[in-house]
Amino acid sequence: MTKQVATNITWHEGSITREEREKKLGQKGATVWFTGLSASGKSTIAVALEQVLMQRGFCAYRLDGDNVRHGLNKNLGFSAEDRAENIRRIGEVSKLFADAGVIALSSFISPYIKDRDLARDLHKNDDLPFLEVYVDCPLDVAEERDPKGLYKKARAGEIKGFTGIDDPYEAPNSPELHLRTDQLSIEESVEEILKMLDQHGVIKL
Repeated sequence: MTKQVATNITWHEGSITREEREKKLGQKGATVWFTGLSASGKSTIAVALEQVLMQRGFCAYRLDGDNVRHGLNKNLGFSAEDRAENIRRIGEVSKLFADAGVIALSSFISPYIKDRDLARDLHKNDDLPFLEVYVDCPLDVAEERDPKGLYKKARAGEIKGFTGIDDPYEAPNSPELHLRTDQLSIEESVEEILKMLDQHGVIKL
């Protein structure tokens, strides 16, 4: 748990309730947390889902691992400590989006269970839905896709600490949804997530 450093600070409550925001938007705020190996399909599915949600009149915003490292988390590397801080920050940002009534689509390898559990607890403590989606495909399939050429570099020793090669990935024990992207199309994966959102009362299909 990150230590509170700042002193002489007080939480300032607003006058608009979460329920008022959700009523205005016609949906509940929530975080859909995509986890899985690089090239498993997390970002691709999140992009497609965001498009479908917006077309259907819902408010969603995508938070992508690489994109966030261009700004908010540009000072973090890929050590276990930096990965933990990366996920902690995104957990907090996702929670803010969810509290605002938006559906946050957070797409991060997030290889360690304890870090994902921390993000879940942040939401649970504020009574906000946290829906973990395990985007799963065999390592050989991910390596065959390899759109960024990262696996090839990792196998050649040009990248150290690469998840799935010389750094571990801890699969979720009980995600809200398990997608096998070597068996499902992007469209089928999106439909499964929409059903999940409906079942959890985030949207109404």
